[in-house]
Amino acid sequence: MTGTRTAIAALFLLPALVLLGALVVYPIGYSVVRSFYDQSGDGFAGFDNYQALFTDDGIRTALKNNIIWVVFAPTVATALGLIFAVLTERVRWGTAFKLVVFMPMAISMLAAGIIFRLVYDQDPDKGVANAVWVGVHDTFAQSSAFPKAHPGRESPLEPAGGGAFITKEPVRPGEPVVLPLVGVAPDLMPDGAKPAGKPQADPGKITGTTWQDFTRGKGVGTLGAPDPSEFGYPGMRIEAVKDGKVVASATAADDGTFSLPASAEGALLRLPADNFKEPYNGLDWLGPSLVTPAIIGSYIWMWAGFAMVLIAAGLAGVPRELLEAARVDGASEWQVFRRVTVPLLAPVLAVVTVTLMINVLKVFDLVFIIAPGSSQDDANVLALELYRKGFAEDQPGVASAIAVFLLLLVIPVMWFNVRRLRREVRR
Repeated sequence: MTGTRTAIAALFLLPALVLLGALVVYPIGYSVVRSFYDQSGDGFAGFDNYQALFTDDGIRTALKNNIIWVVFAPTVATALGLIFAVLTERVRWGTAFKLVVFMPMAISMLAAGIIFRLVYDQDPDKGVANAVWVGVHDTFAQSSAFPKAHPGRESPLEPAGGGAFITKEPVRPGEPVVLPLVGVAPDLMPDGAKPAGKPQADPGKITGTTWQDFTRGKGVGTLGAPDPSEFGYPGMRIEAVKDGKVVASATAADDGTFSLPASAEGALLRLPADNFKEPYNGLDWLGPSLVTPAIIGSYIWMWAGFAMVLIAAGLAGVPRELLEAARVDGASEWQVFRRVTVPLLAPVLAVVTVTLMINVLKVFDLVFIIAPGSSQDDANVLALELYRKGFAEDQPGVASAIAVFLLLLVIPVMWFNVRRLRREVRR
């Protein structure tokens, strides 16, 4: 009877065992064997492919990035999940918040990669990250409205070094000064700009105008003099420089006119470089230095919800009387959280962290999609390097060695997770 039951059980398990052998055991075994052969697959290479894991620059960068991933991504995602799980218990709309945080889990890695490739776009008009960053920056440090302005033909201005411009001749009271510039597109002129005003002579002051000395149409407009269709440069800063020192300064009105005191007589007028400062375009999120943290951020966005749901489930099983007893004994909310809640959730936190560690060791999709070609080498990880060595560089032996190395990295973490789960079941 026992033999019959064993045979029936074996028959039921046979399809699963066949699939497991064909899809898991055989590929692993073949990869191990293939990792000892050269590129052609005919010559035995010994441990040369494994030696390449520690000598190839691309693989070493991938290994370094994988360490960064394993240290930071699971830790931050678990910490955020813990915070969200604890805080959402105290608000009425906690369920809605959990739904929103968990929603990215319903998105595929491919879709998430495309989303964050756009989020991290360098152009603030396209990339959300830089739009926010530039908005905050410009709140405290306003960019110039004239980044492309420069002297045109037959201009009284010349370069002064460092991006500034200065007049060729000294100025005198009663003699209006013209400071014509070109290079600002009409649609990029400041909103407050008005038609350029003609400077009025004043014996007791130095007056002048700075404006866009350009009128559309061939042969239209007077060079070096304001025309009715030309706009002044509002807010342009003008400095009077004498013997290398600034003796007076002024800011142009909306029509570009300005005036300086008579003490500026004999000085040269300088337009400081700050007038022509390029607008701040934010951070190069996908550049060599920030690409790995940026991609880790997108991973955390996806998996923090997973951590939150598991931790919230564990939190639901925490005895409330223990928390209340701690509060009755005079513990603050922070002390209750640190000394009671977190220790009771330690098994759940360990499972979540270890699960995410296994996941990040195999991360591929996000790095492949988000990192542009110019910085993909800097964002490289082992799974991506496996793909590149096996398909792009035609080195199947090295690719197999990377696969075996990844398996060896994952096995201890999986073993730890399985042991902990079994221990929890026994309890």
